[in-house]
Amino acid sequence: MPNQDQLAQMKTGQGFIAALDQSGGSTPKALKLYGIDESAYGSEAEMFDLIHAMRSRIAQAPAFTGDKVIGAILFEMTMDREIAGKPAAEFLWKERGVVPFLKVDKGLEAEANGCQLMKPMPDLDALLDRAVAAGIFGTKMRSVISAANAEGIKAVVAQQFEVGKQIIAKGLVPIIEPEVTISIADKADAEDILLEEITKQLDALGDDELVMLKLSLPTVANHYGTLIRHPKVVRVVALSGGYERDKANALLAENTGMIASFSRALTEGLSAQQSDDEFNAAIGAAIDGIYAASIT
Repeated sequence: MPNQDQLAQMKTGQGFIAALDQSGGSTPKALKLYGIDESAYGSEAEMFDLIHAMRSRIAQAPAFTGDKVIGAILFEMTMDREIAGKPAAEFLWKERGVVPFLKVDKGLEAEANGCQLMKPMPDLDALLDRAVAAGIFGTKMRSVISAANAEGIKAVVAQQFEVGKQIIAKGLVPIIEPEVTISIADKADAEDILLEEITKQLDALGDDELVMLKLSLPTVANHYGTLIRHPKVVRVVALSGGYERDKANALLAENTGMIASFSRALTEGLSAQQSDDEFNAAIGAAIDGIYAASIT
């Protein structure tokens, strides 16, 4: 059973979820945007040390508390490390009041029927056991939809919920993330199919099975309103999907009841070269803007 205090915060807390879960493939780009070029590290281990330092700096910023940041999604290596001398998940919840989540997927399969399923996760049970022991509340896993292909979207959603039930069985709350690529011409049609498939899966869940949803900002405002109100859904959160922060915030504010779970849009404008005062001011302004859009 999920931590009830954390569940209550996820259901009713005012704020958003920070996505601090860049994995191996996306870390070099994240570091470059942070002002650290690939020439600054000579190994994968050094690269992950640098991204952990960035995440730790964000998590320790004065504005990064449960007052506005109600949750944070961690990469596996972040869960296994410390922030300010304490295990990362423990630091987030006990010191900052931020509910910890864990990214569990292992990347994407090649595209088929306009979509990308998740790669197999043969070690998922063991990872989930570690997550529970570390104090993690929930998980996140991502698939990608790049065409309004009914067969492909059905397969994506079915896989997400199948793995989601495995996660629920461990007492965790899964964030189901079937991302619709924001640049495709038939995005609105893909969102119509996605809404239908998610609704079918939600309606089939048991009484004690709860999920969260992480979705691309929809073409039509409030398109996912029925999902936000569904009794099996703890919260519906939005990914920025490549939009710059101002655009993502503006679109989010149009969707009542949807809150942010931004990654690039959250860290936009942050730099390793900033002084602590400059950095804290920048992340504070970012948090304020995303918070305001999330409670509109």
